[in-house]
Amino acid sequence: MMRRATETQRHGVSFVRNVLRAFVSGTPPRSARRGPRALWPVTAICAGLFAAGAGAQGITREEALAGVYPGAQIRAEQVFLTAAQVKQVAAAAGADVPSPLVARYVATRDGRPVGRAYVDTHVVRTKKESLLISLDAEGRLLRIDVTAFLEPPEYRASEPWLRQYRGHALTDDLGINRAIRPIAGATLTARAANAAVRRVLAIDQILATGDRP
Repeated sequence: MMRRATETQRHGVSFVRNVLRAFVSGTPPRSARRGPRALWPVTAICAGLFAAGAGAQGITREEALAGVYPGAQIRAEQVFLTAAQVKQVAAAAGADVPSPLVARYVATRDGRPVGRAYVDTHVVRTKKESLLISLDAEGRLLRIDVTAFLEPPEYRASEPWLRQYRGHALTDDLGINRAIRPIAGATLTARAANAAVRRVLAIDQILATGDRP
């Protein structure tokens, strides 16, 4: 069964590669010449979308939350920051706040809070990525998960690079070429991720003061 599934995946990847190569060259693949010629560009477009989608998605939020907070009860919530809070976050983080709407998950175990995870979606170069940034109960960073990345995959931050943030709180030292090393060839990815982390840590600090909107 496993061998059959592997062979199916291999044939699928080969099919996508051949169709895309033929679409770029303008010559239909041999199998497409047996049917209506007008249909093969549609097949190529669908194959391209399939290939792009396969590389765009990362771990799901549910999988990430279960890994960070095992056995915890997870509650999703949305918080609207006031105009004053938005200014406070921007000043503390040193980064823009694209929206006053904050999406986060609150994790509890036996009725006690064990952490909070925030969704931060932002533009890297011209396309977006979405990070799930998980904190412990004291507001220190536990883990960063890439849940979507629409830029080319070679610009995506690796897990070892993201692990640098573990245990960090919001300090002046939390920056690229300070506590965090850069990413060779992906400077904008590093900057975007660092801004997201600082933004989340600042939001968490301000919401933890009890000055909720």
